[in-house]
Amino acid sequence: MGTGEQLVTVAAVLLGAVTTHVTNHLMERNRTRYQLLTRWDDRKLDAYANYIDQVRSGVYAAVHLYEQREGIRDSGRSDQELVAELAETARVRGRAFERVLLLGGDDAVEAAHELNVRIMEVDWQAKGETTGTLDEWRERHRAVFGAINAFYDEVRADLGVSGSVTGERHPERDLLLPPQGPGNGDTGA
Repeated sequence: MGTGEQLVTVAAVLLGAVTTHVTNHLMERNRTRYQLLTRWDDRKLDAYANYIDQVRSGVYAAVHLYEQREGIRDSGRSDQELVAELAETARVRGRAFERVLLLGGDDAVEAAHELNVRIMEVDWQAKGETTGTLDEWRERHRAVFGAINAFYDEVRADLGVSGSVTGERHPERDLLLPPQGPGNGDTGA
């Protein structure tokens, strides 16, 4: 084998080694990038789910306070205890909202801001800081649940989940209220 053939063989081996190294490097970089994206998606999902859990806890705490203050239902607890519970849910919800701000996509963050506005309106009426009728109270709840659905849609888009919870395939739903009648008083929210 001549010198030229040996050089071609060495060059082919070197080219194969470089190609293998570059290919392995690119595959490893893509695998690492995918792992990071997956890890952040997991954290985003946790942040979004925790935020919605805290929003719902706040709604339920506001309902208990409002119903007691309006004489609709007695919870067996004092107004001060219910106000303290509502304040605690607002504090925890605020912390959960901060995680959404930190990890969320732009549209999901904007939907969370809108949801915060709606939940605060419910909190304020429950505490008596704003006045309103029972119908206005219910309308505020409708707005909260509409904002929750809008948040879900933005979160699903941010996480790459197909479909939606609103739109023409999903009819708008109203609050679930007990029927009115004798011995079946209106229970508020």
